[in-house]
Amino acid sequence: MSPRRKTRSLTVGDDRVGRVRIGGDAPISVQTMTAGYTHDIDACVQEIQRYAAAGVDIVRVAVPERKDTDALREILKQVTVPIVADVHFHFQRALEAVEAGVHKIRLNPGNISDRDQVNMVIDACKERGVPIRIGVNEGSIIERKDKLKRAEELGKFFAGHKSGHMIALMIAKLEEYLEIFDARGFHDLAISAKSMDASMVIDVYTEISKRFDYPLHLGVTHAGPRDTGAIRSIAALSTLVANGIGDTLRISYASDHIDEVKDGLELLYCLGKRPRKGVELIACPTCGRIQVDLFSLVKEVERKLMPELELPMKVAVMGCVVNGPGEAEGADVAVFAGDRRGIIYVQGQRVANVPEPEILDRLLLECRAFEEKVRRGEAKLGEKVVEIIPPDPLGELGSGAAKIHAGLVEQVTIGKSS
Repeated sequence: MSPRRKTRSLTVGDDRVGRVRIGGDAPISVQTMTAGYTHDIDACVQEIQRYAAAGVDIVRVAVPERKDTDALREILKQVTVPIVADVHFHFQRALEAVEAGVHKIRLNPGNISDRDQVNMVIDACKERGVPIRIGVNEGSIIERKDKLKRAEELGKFFAGHKSGHMIALMIAKLEEYLEIFDARGFHDLAISAKSMDASMVIDVYTEISKRFDYPLHLGVTHAGPRDTGAIRSIAALSTLVANGIGDTLRISYASDHIDEVKDGLELLYCLGKRPRKGVELIACPTCGRIQVDLFSLVKEVERKLMPELELPMKVAVMGCVVNGPGEAEGADVAVFAGDRRGIIYVQGQRVANVPEPEILDRLLLECRAFEEKVRRGEAKLGEKVVEIIPPDPLGELGSGAAKIHAGLVEQVTIGKSS
């Protein structure tokens, strides 16, 4: 894991919704974007607050029309997280959003042809202390003159990279845009350069990080539905974050955006870039040794446990005792299932052996009890009381030595006559 790249920092928000720092030594923040219409005030507020409850740091809204920026004033009164206005083609929308009190502007200067209009946006943001993200996407970079010649020229800069000409073009565009902001003395900026190609995202952000000290907004654009988009996004973003690149990120899915928030946070939790909030659930993938309906059990544990518990305890749900003890090492609460039963441990100490129908309720009970012990100072997260000693996999969870000794089954030995 590489050290975090040093960058400038900016702050998004206000006294009412709170302030989120981006860059510098601030934690990497997680963003998402609303999927509905901004001018539908009630629905927009409800959507934003849903993401806020899931732990998002910043939410972006689209403002393509005047009715959207008109709605911002009321939306900003009701939400509890900083809001970014996404402006593409109409500089007036940016001015209206700033006037409404939005906390940040996302701008693609290349889509606003009049430099005086861009300067008006810069000056308005500077006066109000509103930061701007300059965002270029692969899809919005258009070769207008002599495409083949331009591509060939740019390709020489990064000949060793896949799509080297596109990387060079995106960097050239950013340099062109940054000159505009520098000329106005405006440096309260974050920058991004997204693509749908995960490997290109890694390459372009790696090159950008060498050239600019502005905080970087990471993302893979057009990632697709969560099933495939998660792999595409995590492949790129986790690589960059592990290499010390990135100050804020958005995972983008063509599905419920609540999953963008959950997966973005989980990425940062797994890489140790954010302190975990709530339960960390570990579960085995199952195999032919399983003797309980583990898939259903894990879903129910996730559904009931995650919303209820606040402390970042580690809970392991294992389908057998072969790999369970090792894989659940360090778990605060663990269950090993087998032969339609479950044996439950709290920090390595066995506390229950219950039939399959009772596993979920007992596990929840033990998790709640453990959380209360931690709150009272009687236990510490991640601290084992005793080593986990796995139960006899063929004994109390199945047929084996214990049942033979108890006379419940007859021992059969090859080559031994009665």
